[in-house]
Amino acid sequence: MLPVACLPVAGILIGIGYWIESALGVNVAATFLQRAGGAVIENIPILFAVGIAVGMSEDRGGVSALAGLVSWIVLASLLSTQSVTLLTGREADPAFAKTENVFMAIIAGLIGAWSYNRFKDTHLPEALAFFSGKRSVAIMAAALSCLVSLPLLFIWPWLYNALIDFGSWIMHFGAAGAGIYVFLNRLLIPLGLHHALNQVFWFDVAGINDLGSFWSGQGILGETGQYMTGFFPIMMFGLPAAALAMYRTARPGRRKTVGGLLLAAALSSFLTGVTEPLEFSFMFLAPGLYLAHALLSGLTAYVTALLPVRAGFNFSAGLVDYLLCLKAPMALNPHWLLLIGLVVAAVYYLVFRLMIVWFDLPTPGREKGPGRSGDRTSASARHLFRRPGSLPETATPPDMPQRELARRLVDALGGKDNIRRLDNCISRLRIELADDSLVDDAAVKAGGVSGLIRPGKGSIQIVIGTRVQFVADEMRELITEK
Repeated sequence: MLPVACLPVAGILIGIGYWIESALGVNVAATFLQRAGGAVIENIPILFAVGIAVGMSEDRGGVSALAGLVSWIVLASLLSTQSVTLLTGREADPAFAKTENVFMAIIAGLIGAWSYNRFKDTHLPEALAFFSGKRSVAIMAAALSCLVSLPLLFIWPWLYNALIDFGSWIMHFGAAGAGIYVFLNRLLIPLGLHHALNQVFWFDVAGINDLGSFWSGQGILGETGQYMTGFFPIMMFGLPAAALAMYRTARPGRRKTVGGLLLAAALSSFLTGVTEPLEFSFMFLAPGLYLAHALLSGLTAYVTALLPVRAGFNFSAGLVDYLLCLKAPMALNPHWLLLIGLVVAAVYYLVFRLMIVWFDLPTPGREKGPGRSGDRTSASARHLFRRPGSLPETATPPDMPQRELARRLVDALGGKDNIRRLDNCISRLRIELADDSLVDDAAVKAGGVSGLIRPGKGSIQIVIGTRVQFVADEMRELITEK
């Protein structure tokens, strides 16, 4: 998510540029802003190579960014059409004309991060001491990139054509394909793998490049944007309406407690398009309800793709990106999305309210537990969280200082010695543990987090929300302090 976080600035520059152009015609100011933002969009692969290298490195070291960039340069050069023709002695497969994409950038970023983590503390003999430590990282990244490029000479054409076939298969279904994509996108949210699926449709991995074509103005009016448009009614209207339904169906004694959580999550979805805090609040408590959400999302995307309405985003389908895209060349009747959104909100509210009541689903404020309130924590959790000078146990993340929340989570995870690796995406912590059994799940949840996931042995994910980076930074300080 680090490279993706760079895209909003591009959207702001391009969006303002289009607004100025629509009001005053083509002029220097509009062109200046559009070109500035376009420079970011056109170099998305480089952002991924550098950003992933930094994000996957152990301590966010700047040398990892250099290693990722070096890896990208080496891979892009060795796998270019000209190089492949010289190396193989025959005309290169057309797939090698498309190697400068996000997929290759992800590989380069991973190579840069691995090289940094593995070689940043390397000690060489005295004669080669100058190249010891971090100076060796970029060298090893280049060497490893050479090795990786060899199998890619044979694998890339097959893989690229498979991605093309998948994208073409989805595109063949037209509007239904957009619905299938969004449905699968929501289903992959719990695993965090929806980003991988997005690469196929939003960027130039399989020739679709919906995001890039929308903002560059080089797409097809009425077609470009169909894999983004459907997200706006869902994130701006549908999910906030679902939050209202969960609030209204919560037990009267719990509404005040869950109201703040649901309101913050709903605003996050509406304003920025960050939906995970809200989705994780009911995803595991009521999986049937989440399946209904995925189906409604796919249906919404299908309907918007059928209609002559198109909109696009740089970060996510929230209000900010919606306002910025109104004057984009590929935008088509974007104002219709407000009316569509109201219909989607009504449908979401009715479906969520009826399902919650009919099936007595344990959504926030309706959890099963002692006294039917579900708000009590285990004795160990209460003991852990009741420290002199600490906040009350009922405090939730929006009310709790980041340092205090970080300290509680470190303790609940078995202490700093039990945490092998700590990373974060846009809304959740991703943690590798030495011993899973030391984790106190009740203590983690008692901190008011939105969700807790165990994707595999030695791994845990904790959904915090949009301030996850600050909590992660505080946890890193606690882990490294002596």
